Amino acid sequence: MNYLNIFVILFLAGTAFDFLLNQALEFIDFSFRKKHGTEVPAELKGYVESEKLKEVCAYENAKYFFWLPQNTVSLALSVALVLCGFYVKVFNLAWDWTGNVYFTILLFIFLSAIPSFIIMIPFNLYHEFKIEKKFGFSNMTLKMYVIDGIKETLVSLVIAVPLILIAVAFIGHFEKLWWLYFGLVYVAISLGLSYVYPIWIAPLFNKFVPLEDGELKTKIEELFAKTGFKTSGIFTMDASKRSNHSNAYFTGLGKNKRIVLFDTLVNQLTVDEVVAVLAHELGHCKHHHITKRMFVTIPLVFAVLFAVSILIKNNDLYEGFGFSTEKGFAALKFVGIYLLSLSFGGFGCIFSLVTNLSSRRDEFQADRYSKEMCGSGTPLSTALIKLNKENLSEIVPPKIYSVFNYNHPPLLERIRAVDGLKDKMFA
Repeated sequence: MNYLNIFVILFLAGTAFDFLLNQALEFIDFSFRKKHGTEVPAELKGYVESEKLKEVCAYENAKYFFWLPQNTVSLALSVALVLCGFYVKVFNLAWDWTGNVYFTILLFIFLSAIPSFIIMIPFNLYHEFKIEKKFGFSNMTLKMYVIDGIKETLVSLVIAVPLILIAVAFIGHFEKLWWLYFGLVYVAISLGLSYVYPIWIAPLFNKFVPLEDGELKTKIEELFAKTGFKTSGIFTMDASKRSNHSNAYFTGLGKNKRIVLFDTLVNQLTVDEVVAVLAHELGHCKHHHITKRMFVTIPLVFAVLFAVSILIKNNDLYEGFGFSTEKGFAALKFVGIYLLSLSFGGFGCIFSLVTNLSSRRDEFQADRYSKEMCGSGTPLSTALIKLNKENLSEIVPPKIYSVFNYNHPPLLERIRAVDGLKDKMFA
């Protein structure tokens, strides 16, 4: 380890920055909640009770006091693995065992993930079976939890392993333009997964049933006719099998595009409120938010890959972390991508400021569209209030906290905007 190496300095500085920033933000949120958490805003009087806000505070506090040791252990593990030369030893071991670029990389990724996986097991179990069950959210059994974990691992392997092998092949055979070819493959696979997800992947975890005929289906179809939106179907998902949290979402591309309603959502909201929530989702389509995001994200993918293609040629990247560039350098170049993620990963929160700002603006636009389609903002407002209460979410978090951590506006901001008090937000 060379502590004066620029990449090592970036890793240490970024790790410390991310840790201290998040510790400060969470403490600010906790302190604000402790002082104002049970205060009912004037706009919500009659809709939200102080007793419910006490429950919200209890839930958020439980997550906070759970997060503190988890975040600290995660930091300690991350730094310890780097400083003790763990990744160097794993790479050398994998290369000595296989002598093959492809097997070395796969073995390196597998072995490198083991410490974090093991350390996080008790935290994940505590969160699911202690906190979520205590507050009435989790319906998970240990058997279901293990089976889900196995399924998620297998699906991840099916997707990730070919991508990794393709990347290794491109890096090895197209020294100058591998980033371009891999970017094209990555975008194509991402779009392909979006297309097949509702048909092949999602059903591995949940049961999807076409929405039954009735008032809700009729009003949704009327909304589609009014907006000109076409879908392959409206489905309810047995989300309550695992959790009592509620949601609704659009998924898929082209003819596989469908709407999914959590069964918990249908049970918690009135027909008009469900329609208002779906109108909000349609607002994202009307304003082409997903398409606009793709026009930003895809060029960004290529720009990042191009920068990576330059940086992984720099011997300082490897030598700073203790790697020898004389051993298995063909495989080591892929490890360089991982080292870059370590070096710059701690500064991701800066990028989230921009993405959160853009996302919140999109949400305000979608809210306005829902109001226009439903003829009133009341159904959406009451739906948001109910969902906030049912999910025990904070109503008024500190502004600085929401800026860093919320990609959706906090409840009170959305209610005020829907009621027309902040129309300038939609400009």
